[in-house]
Amino acid sequence: MKTNTTEFDVQNHVAWITLNRPHVMNALNIELKWQLSQHLDEIERREDIWVAVITGAGERAFSAGADLKERASMVTQSDQELAPLRSMERETHHIVSRWEVSKPIIAMVNGVALGGGFEVALACDIIVAADHAEFGLPEPKRGLIAGSAGVHRLPRQIGLKPAMGYLLTGRHFSAARAFELGLVNDVVPLAALRETTERYVEDILQCAPLAVRATKASSMQGLDHSLRDAFNRTYPEETARRSSLDAIEGPRAFSEKRPPRWQGK
Repeated sequence: MKTNTTEFDVQNHVAWITLNRPHVMNALNIELKWQLSQHLDEIERREDIWVAVITGAGERAFSAGADLKERASMVTQSDQELAPLRSMERETHHIVSRWEVSKPIIAMVNGVALGGGFEVALACDIIVAADHAEFGLPEPKRGLIAGSAGVHRLPRQIGLKPAMGYLLTGRHFSAARAFELGLVNDVVPLAALRETTERYVEDILQCAPLAVRATKASSMQGLDHSLRDAFNRTYPEETARRSSLDAIEGPRAFSEKRPPRWQGK
């Protein structure tokens, strides 16, 4: 399925989302953010989707961030002209403001990931980057802040001092530096980017989907608590996994020396 701003394709339990505005380095205008939100709603809703990948069109950019030209033009538009955009804004539940996406999401970063584009990648569970990719939150240079959780996610993911070095200066950093900081899982040549991402997808699909979701939920929700409290908490996703058919199928397949046949229930 192709929209004005994205491409969305589902194959073999995998949803592929492409941010498709290459002429403006996949900048996030209101329509793209709304469309991305719609895709995420569909991913959550559909039982046949077990993992998702987000990437950008072309070889230059994953996403260069917010469409500042659109934002500037809105100042001169009438309320009537802005009504459709405002409606989409109200309906948007963008990935960067979703605290609990149940299914694993991989960012396949094919170029620069700046501002809101970087925040999209930060919200994903795994990041695979092309070796020419760059990252950064340059919002202060535009009189803004990385307000879609970037100011909160970056310190949690790379540590306070490295994060403040980038947040307060708006500096960019390379894919190699992101790997050094533990932010990126793999850095590969662009030609190997899809293949490397697909290996992560294939490995995830070899796991029981409810076990993957329970693992993600327990890990992410547990970060808000002490180790003792995180261990003793009850996670609905884990409760669902324990009573699932797949929880029976896994040990049975192992004992019968055959690949498991996961149903996701």
